[in-house]
Amino acid sequence: MKVPHRRIGTTGPEVSVLSLGSWHTYDRMRFTDAVAMLRYAVDSGINFFDVGYYGGLVVDGKRVPETFTDVLFGQIMRAAGVPRENYLLSAKLWVNNYPEQSLSAQLDELLLRVGTDYADFAVLGDIAGLELDLPRLVEDLGDLVARGKLGSWGVNNWACADIRSAHEAAVAAGVTGPQLAQLKYSVVRRSIPDGAPFRRLTEDIGITLEASDVLEGGMLAGNLEPERMIGKDPGGIRGGIAEAAGRLAEIARSFEVTPAQAAVAFCLTHPATSTVLFGASRQEQLAENIAAVRLAQQHGSELRAAVADLWLDREVVDPEGPRSAVALDRG
Repeated sequence: MKVPHRRIGTTGPEVSVLSLGSWHTYDRMRFTDAVAMLRYAVDSGINFFDVGYYGGLVVDGKRVPETFTDVLFGQIMRAAGVPRENYLLSAKLWVNNYPEQSLSAQLDELLLRVGTDYADFAVLGDIAGLELDLPRLVEDLGDLVARGKLGSWGVNNWACADIRSAHEAAVAAGVTGPQLAQLKYSVVRRSIPDGAPFRRLTEDIGITLEASDVLEGGMLAGNLEPERMIGKDPGGIRGGIAEAAGRLAEIARSFEVTPAQAAVAFCLTHPATSTVLFGASRQEQLAENIAAVRLAQQHGSELRAAVADLWLDREVVDPEGPRSAVALDRG
């Protein structure tokens, strides 16, 4: 089947409801296999690819090893014969050292590594605990858009109040504000995307959702000891995921699907979802997840009801999200 497309936010691009991430993915694959997989993805209607330079980041106190997954992505797409205009590049930008490390310099470095001269979208890294000058930030992003280096932008795991503040700063500056929130969302993590604060944001400013960490690094698909580094564990619920994965497998069998398909389909049923982000290191995994689209279309409400008891971070994670020390003005 062809993967359908949905719009990001109110002014963002039309993207495939499934998108491929690069977090320690392409550097774990044989090059020829990666070329075949991404060619298959594009031919199946997937047009949105999340790419970042991750070397040097610190996750849960551990430094991320140097990686060339972004460099490989550009080479893979060229080898697959996919013209740049046939896919949308979503670039990761980090704000930990902003403004000393400018967004423009970061984006230029990433574009050089990928081998292109513009990004269709950018997702800003999380800002929990940071003090950030939002007016300056949104103006810098507006400048990148005006210069044709960037199409539009969103945020990764920001608190709902900070997203609203960014929107207000953008309105005041006369530039485009955040169009998408990339949030951890899965059958076990739902507090923020399913919470009232995020629902109000979708209603008030039209922001949409990119579901990420939907398989918990493969744990919800049955790989309870993933080899690759996986993301943060808000609420400290990871210890309960093995049991939840077992229950998800039982539920998936009742729908005659795999646990991964059930997990992806669940995320597709959120009313604000523009796209579900996941990593795949085998074409068989990709084909399996593509089949989840039909499951969501045909049995979405039944699936949501079946996994209701697997919500592990309910009343553990604040639905507002992790707050920053955002500065709304420079005065």
